[in-house]
Amino acid sequence: MGALAEAYKHSLLDKQLIPLDYGSVRTLPESHIWLDQSDESPYVAHSTGPISPPVINLMDPDAPRLIIQACETWGVFQLTGHGIPTKLMEDVESEAEKLFGLPVDQKLKALRSPGGGAGYGLPHISPFFNKHMWHEGFTIMGSPIYHTRQLWPQAYQGFCETMVDYQNQLKALTEQLIRIIFKSLNINSEEVDWLKDSQGSSTALQLNSYPACPDPTRAMGLAPHTDTSLITILQSKTSGLQVFKEGAGWTLVQSIPGAVIVNVGDFLHILSNGVFTTVRHRVVVTHIQRFSAAHFYAPPGDVIVSPVMSKDFGEVPRYRSVSVKGYVETKGKHFEKALSLIKK
Repeated sequence: MGALAEAYKHSLLDKQLIPLDYGSVRTLPESHIWLDQSDESPYVAHSTGPISPPVINLMDPDAPRLIIQACETWGVFQLTGHGIPTKLMEDVESEAEKLFGLPVDQKLKALRSPGGGAGYGLPHISPFFNKHMWHEGFTIMGSPIYHTRQLWPQAYQGFCETMVDYQNQLKALTEQLIRIIFKSLNINSEEVDWLKDSQGSSTALQLNSYPACPDPTRAMGLAPHTDTSLITILQSKTSGLQVFKEGAGWTLVQSIPGAVIVNVGDFLHILSNGVFTTVRHRVVVTHIQRFSAAHFYAPPGDVIVSPVMSKDFGEVPRYRSVSVKGYVETKGKHFEKALSLIKK
C-alpha cells in the first residue's frame, strides 16, 4: 500500500477537500463550471461513432494477443469472461449507493485527514485544477473497517465483507492480466518477487459517486489524467468514462453489462518503453446519479521500474529507470508532466 499512499499524500498537498452537499444544490456553482477551460471542457467535440476501445473475452484462446494489441493501440479495453461473480458486482454497486446516500454529516465522519489516502472526500487530483469536480469518493486502502465503522458504528460488517471479497477478486484478475502482459515483455512472472507475494503489491479501491447534476454540459465528473498504477480495473454499470485517442479525440466508452474496463497505467507505460499507452481519461456527468468502482494496482514503493529492451519494445530506453516511490512523488508534485520529466 505504501506507494499509492504516498501518491495520495502528495497530490492532496495538505489540503482538506470537502465535497458539496450535492442534494441541496439546485444550480451549478461557479466553482464547478468547466466550460471556459477549452480542451478540458467535458463537452468539446469528441468521437461517439464506431471508434471505441476493443471488447475482449478472457475465455477466448486468442485473448492474450488481443490484450497486447489493445495495450499498444488504445491503452484500454473492456473485458468479459473475467470470472468476477455478477452478484458481487451488483453488491458493490448497492453498497456504494448506500454509502453515498448517507446524510452529509455522517459521511464527513469518515473524511480523509489532510495528506491522507483513505476515507471520504473529493478526487485526489483536485488540487491540480482551478475548478471543482462533480464527484465524491470513498477510498479503501487495505482493510475498510476503520473508516466504515465511522459511517456505520453497528452495521459495518456487510459493507466490509463485500469490499474485501471484491478486492481479492480484482487483485487475482489483475495479476492474471499482468502475467499475460509480462509474457509479451519477456518478463518471467515467477521471478518477480512482489507478484508472488500476496502482500507485495500496492492496491487501492476507489468508490465513486457522480451525483445528479443540474447542468451536466458545464460540469466535470473527473478531470483528465492518467493513472499512477500498473493496471487499473474499473466497474461502471452506466457510461460516463471518456478516453483520449490520438486522431479521434475524446471517445465515450459505452458500458457493457457485466464487463470491466481495464486501462494501462504509467508504470506499465514506462516498463514497455512507451509501447503500451497510458491512457488519458476523464468522466462526464448527467442528470442521473451514477456510481463506479476503480481498483488501482502498482508494484511496491521500493521496486525499480526500468524500460524493457528488445526488438519489439525498442533497443534504446525512452525513460530513465525510476523507483515506484520516486515516480509517485514526482507525479504528486508535477501531475501530468511526470512522464516527460523522466524521459531520456
